[in-house]
Amino acid sequence: MLKEKLLEDLKLSMKDKNEIRKNTVQMVRAAILQIEKDKGINVEDEKIVEIIAKEVKSKKDALLEFEKAGRDDLVSQTKEEILILEEYLPKQLTKEEIKSEVEIVIKEIGATSMKDMGAVMKEAKTRIGAAADGRSINEVVKELLG
Repeated sequence: MLKEKLLEDLKLSMKDKNEIRKNTVQMVRAAILQIEKDKGINVEDEKIVEIIAKEVKSKKDALLEFEKAGRDDLVSQTKEEILILEEYLPKQLTKEEIKSEVEIVIKEIGATSMKDMGAVMKEAKTRIGAAADGRSINEVVKELLG
C-alpha cells in the first residue's frame, strides 16, 4: 500500500513540477527497489517505514553538517526533504510516550543497571519501531537506568 502511495506521489510531483518532492520520493523508491533486487523479496510496508526512517536519520545528520558549514541553501532543502519523508512515517512519539514504553520494557525485563541497556534498547526498539528514532530511545533508557 505504501509502495502505491509513493508511486502516486511521484506521479503527482512530476505533474506539479515539484522537484524536491519528486527527487525525495524517487530516492525512497530506489532504496526499496535495491533491497528487493538484492534480497529477492517483495518489500512490505513495515520495511518501507524502516527505510524511510533510516533516510530521515541520515538527512538529520546531514542537516547538522550543513548548518555548521553555513550552507543555508542545503539546510532549507534538507529540511523540506525531512518533512516530505516524515509524511510517510507513523506519528512520532513524544519523550513522555517513549519514557512510558521504556519503563514497561525495563519492568518486564527486570533491568536494574546500565549493564542491561543492550537488552532494554533491543526490546524498546522492537516495540516502538519507527515511531521514535534510536537516539531518542537511547537517551530515555540512559536516563532511566543511569
